[in-house]
Amino acid sequence: MADWDYDYLIKLLALGDSGVGKTTFLYRYTDNKFNRKFTTTVGIDFREKRLVYAGTNADGTVEKNFRVHLQLWDTAGQERFRSLTTAFFRDAMGFLLMFDLTNLQSFLNVRNWMSQLQANAYCDSPDVVLVGTKADITSMRSVHARQARDMADRYGIPYFETSSVTGTDVDKAVRTLLDMVMKRMEQSVHGSHSCQDNGLTASRQVVQEATAWRRCAC
Repeated sequence: MADWDYDYLIKLLALGDSGVGKTTFLYRYTDNKFNRKFTTTVGIDFREKRLVYAGTNADGTVEKNFRVHLQLWDTAGQERFRSLTTAFFRDAMGFLLMFDLTNLQSFLNVRNWMSQLQANAYCDSPDVVLVGTKADITSMRSVHARQARDMADRYGIPYFETSSVTGTDVDKAVRTLLDMVMKRMEQSVHGSHSCQDNGLTASRQVVQEATAWRRCAC
Protein backbone atom coordinates (compact mmCIF):
# COMPACT_ATOMS: atom_id res chain seq x y z
CA MET A 1 0.00 0.00 0.00
CA ALA A 2 1.44 3.32 -1.08
CA ASP A 3 2.21 5.95 1.54
CA TRP A 4 -0.41 8.67 1.85
CA ASP A 5 -0.08 11.70 4.06
CA TYR A 6 -3.17 12.57 6.09
CA ASP A 7 -4.39 15.18 8.55
CA TYR A 8 -6.48 12.85 10.69
CA LEU A 9 -6.42 9.16 11.50
CA ILE A 10 -9.98 8.23 12.49
CA LYS A 11 -10.72 4.83 14.02
CA LEU A 12 -14.30 3.57 13.80
CA LEU A 13 -15.43 0.24 15.22
CA ALA A 14 -18.30 -1.98 14.06
CA LEU A 15 -19.90 -4.13 16.71
CA GLY A 16 -22.96 -6.30 17.20
CA ASP A 17 -23.96 -9.94 17.36
CA SER A 18 -22.29 -12.54 15.19
CA GLY A 19 -23.89 -12.84 11.75
CA VAL A 20 -25.54 -9.40 11.60
CA GLY A 21 -23.43 -8.45 8.58
CA LYS A 22 -20.64 -6.26 9.95
CA THR A 23 -18.01 -7.57 7.53
CA THR A 24 -20.17 -7.27 4.41
CA PHE A 25 -21.26 -3.78 5.51
CA LEU A 26 -17.65 -2.60 5.78
CA TYR A 27 -16.73 -4.26 2.50
CA ARG A 28 -19.62 -2.49 0.79
CA TYR A 29 -18.48 0.83 2.23
CA THR A 30 -14.80 0.52 1.32
CA ASP A 31 -15.11 -1.30 -2.03
CA ASN A 32 -18.72 -0.54 -3.01
CA LYS A 33 -19.28 -4.26 -3.63
CA PHE A 34 -21.27 -7.04 -2.03
CA ASN A 35 -19.19 -10.11 -1.24
CA ARG A 36 -21.07 -13.29 -0.32
CA LYS A 37 -17.88 -15.22 0.42
CA PHE A 38 -17.08 -13.77 3.83
CA THR A 39 -16.98 -16.13 6.79
CA THR A 40 -17.35 -15.40 10.49
CA THR A 41 -14.78 -12.91 11.76
CA VAL A 42 -12.33 -14.39 14.26
CA GLY A 43 -11.04 -11.80 16.72
CA ILE A 44 -10.43 -8.48 14.97
CA ASP A 45 -10.02 -7.49 11.31
CA PHE A 46 -10.03 -4.05 9.78
CA ARG A 47 -10.50 -2.25 6.52
CA GLU A 48 -9.25 1.16 5.49
CA LYS A 49 -10.56 4.05 3.46
CA ARG A 50 -8.94 7.34 2.55
CA LEU A 51 -10.97 10.42 1.79
CA VAL A 52 -10.90 14.18 1.65
CA TYR A 53 -13.30 15.74 4.14
CA ALA A 54 -14.53 19.29 3.58
CA GLY A 55 -14.90 21.49 6.64
CA THR A 56 -17.41 24.32 6.19
CA ASN A 57 -18.11 27.62 7.89
CA ALA A 58 -21.52 28.58 9.28
CA ASP A 59 -22.40 30.27 5.98
CA GLY A 60 -21.71 27.06 4.06
CA THR A 61 -18.41 28.15 2.52
CA VAL A 62 -15.56 25.66 2.57
CA GLU A 63 -13.05 26.37 5.30
CA LYS A 64 -10.51 23.67 4.61
CA ASN A 65 -10.22 20.21 3.12
CA PHE A 66 -8.84 17.60 5.50
CA ARG A 67 -7.23 14.37 4.36
CA VAL A 68 -8.71 11.61 6.50
CA HIS A 69 -7.45 8.06 6.89
CA LEU A 70 -10.31 5.90 8.14
CA GLN A 71 -9.64 2.64 9.93
CA LEU A 72 -12.82 0.59 10.19
CA TRP A 73 -12.42 -2.16 12.76
CA ASP A 74 -14.49 -5.32 12.31
CA THR A 75 -15.12 -7.21 15.56
CA ALA A 76 -16.19 -10.77 16.23
CA GLY A 77 -19.65 -10.96 17.78
CA GLN A 78 -19.26 -14.28 19.59
CA GLU A 79 -19.14 -14.27 23.37
CA ARG A 80 -15.79 -16.09 23.47
CA PHE A 81 -14.11 -13.12 21.77
CA ARG A 82 -15.79 -10.49 23.95
CA SER A 83 -12.78 -9.74 26.16
CA LEU A 84 -10.66 -9.20 23.03
CA THR A 85 -13.13 -6.94 21.24
CA THR A 86 -13.92 -4.79 24.28
CA ALA A 87 -10.19 -4.07 24.60
CA PHE A 88 -10.51 -2.06 21.36
CA PHE A 89 -13.44 0.04 22.56
CA ARG A 90 -11.34 2.69 24.28
CA ASP A 91 -9.16 3.30 21.21
CA ALA A 92 -12.11 3.76 18.84
CA MET A 93 -13.41 7.28 18.14
CA GLY A 94 -16.88 6.22 16.99
CA PHE A 95 -19.04 3.10 16.82
CA LEU A 96 -21.34 1.47 14.26
CA LEU A 97 -23.68 -0.61 16.44
CA MET A 98 -25.35 -3.14 14.16
CA PHE A 99 -28.26 -5.54 14.39
CA ASP A 100 -30.00 -7.75 11.84
CA LEU A 101 -33.51 -6.60 10.87
CA THR A 102 -34.44 -10.26 10.30
CA ASN A 103 -33.20 -11.35 13.73
CA LEU A 104 -35.15 -9.98 16.69
CA GLN A 105 -32.66 -11.26 19.26
CA SER A 106 -29.80 -9.32 17.65
CA PHE A 107 -31.94 -6.19 18.10
CA LEU A 108 -32.74 -6.96 21.73
CA ASN A 109 -29.03 -7.45 22.36
CA VAL A 110 -28.36 -3.84 21.31
CA ARG A 111 -28.98 -2.89 24.95
CA ASN A 112 -26.19 -5.22 26.09
CA TRP A 113 -23.80 -3.78 23.52
CA MET A 114 -24.64 -0.25 24.61
CA SER A 115 -23.95 -1.20 28.23
CA GLN A 116 -20.55 -2.55 27.22
CA LEU A 117 -19.82 0.62 25.26
CA GLN A 118 -20.75 2.83 28.17
CA ALA A 119 -18.46 0.79 30.42
CA ASN A 120 -15.47 0.46 28.09
CA ALA A 121 -15.47 3.32 25.54
CA TYR A 122 -13.62 6.63 25.87
CA CYS A 123 -16.56 8.04 27.85
CA ASP A 124 -20.03 6.94 28.95
CA SER A 125 -21.69 8.73 26.02
CA PRO A 126 -19.55 7.92 22.95
CA ASP A 127 -20.42 8.74 19.34
CA VAL A 128 -22.63 5.87 18.13
CA VAL A 129 -24.81 5.23 15.09
CA LEU A 130 -27.39 2.43 15.26
CA VAL A 131 -27.47 0.40 12.05
CA GLY A 132 -30.14 -2.09 11.02
CA THR A 133 -28.73 -4.44 8.37
CA LYS A 134 -30.30 -6.66 5.67
CA ALA A 135 -33.08 -4.18 4.91
CA ASP A 136 -33.43 -5.77 1.47
CA ILE A 137 -34.82 -9.01 2.97
CA THR A 138 -38.30 -7.61 3.54
CA SER A 139 -40.08 -10.98 3.64
CA MET A 140 -38.12 -12.09 6.73
CA ARG A 141 -38.11 -8.81 8.61
CA SER A 142 -38.78 -9.18 12.36
CA VAL A 143 -37.86 -5.70 13.67
CA HIS A 144 -40.17 -2.82 12.82
CA ALA A 145 -38.71 0.56 11.93
CA ARG A 146 -40.62 2.18 14.79
CA GLN A 147 -39.05 -0.22 17.32
CA ALA A 148 -35.57 0.60 16.07
CA ARG A 149 -36.19 4.35 16.00
CA ASP A 150 -37.55 4.23 19.54
CA MET A 151 -34.40 2.41 20.64
CA ALA A 152 -32.19 4.98 18.92
CA ASP A 153 -34.17 7.85 20.44
CA ARG A 154 -33.79 6.30 23.88
CA TYR A 155 -30.01 6.52 23.53
CA GLY A 156 -30.03 9.80 21.59
CA ILE A 157 -28.27 8.37 18.54
CA PRO A 158 -29.01 8.37 14.77
CA TYR A 159 -30.54 5.27 13.15
CA PHE A 160 -30.19 3.92 9.62
CA GLU A 161 -31.62 0.89 7.85
CA THR A 162 -29.04 -0.44 5.42
CA SER A 163 -28.42 -3.15 2.87
CA SER A 164 -24.99 -4.40 1.92
CA VAL A 165 -26.55 -6.06 -1.13
CA THR A 166 -27.97 -2.86 -2.62
CA GLY A 167 -25.76 -0.38 -0.79
CA THR A 168 -28.76 1.45 0.70
CA ASP A 169 -27.64 4.06 3.27
CA VAL A 170 -24.31 2.32 3.96
CA ASP A 171 -22.30 5.42 3.01
CA LYS A 172 -24.77 7.68 4.79
CA ALA A 173 -24.46 5.80 8.06
CA VAL A 174 -20.66 6.00 8.05
CA ARG A 175 -20.64 9.64 6.93
CA THR A 176 -23.01 10.55 9.74
CA LEU A 177 -20.73 8.91 12.30
CA LEU A 178 -17.71 10.63 10.78
CA ASP A 179 -19.53 13.97 11.03
CA MET A 180 -20.15 13.33 14.72
CA VAL A 181 -16.53 12.41 15.38
CA MET A 182 -15.14 15.38 13.47
CA LYS A 183 -17.49 17.75 15.25
CA ARG A 184 -16.43 16.37 18.63
CA MET A 185 -12.76 16.75 17.70
CA GLU A 186 -13.37 20.34 16.62
CA GLN A 187 -15.15 21.09 19.89
CA SER A 188 -12.28 19.56 21.82
CA VAL A 189 -9.80 21.81 20.04
CA HIS A 190 -11.87 24.85 20.99
CA GLY A 191 -12.38 23.63 24.54
CA SER A 192 -16.16 23.34 24.24
CA HIS A 193 -16.54 19.58 23.94
CA SER A 194 -18.56 17.57 26.41
CA CYS A 195 -18.76 13.79 26.22
CA GLN A 196 -22.50 14.11 26.71
CA ASP A 197 -22.86 15.99 23.41
CA ASN A 198 -23.85 13.58 20.67
CA GLY A 199 -25.40 16.37 18.57
CA LEU A 200 -25.18 16.09 14.81
CA THR A 201 -24.79 18.95 12.35
CA ALA A 202 -24.63 18.74 8.59
CA SER A 203 -21.66 21.06 8.47
CA ARG A 204 -19.26 18.73 6.71
CA GLN A 205 -19.31 16.41 3.74
CA VAL A 206 -17.11 13.88 2.04
CA VAL A 207 -15.97 15.19 -1.33
CA GLN A 208 -13.50 12.62 -2.60
CA GLU A 209 -12.81 8.99 -1.78
CA ALA A 210 -10.23 6.26 -2.30
CA THR A 211 -10.07 2.76 -0.84
CA ALA A 212 -7.53 0.29 0.47
CA TRP A 213 -7.52 -3.01 2.34
CA ARG A 214 -5.46 -4.32 5.19
CA ARG A 215 -6.03 -7.32 7.44
CA CYS A 216 -4.93 -7.31 11.04
CA ALA A 217 -2.87 -10.36 11.98
CA CYS A 218 -4.13 -10.43 15.58
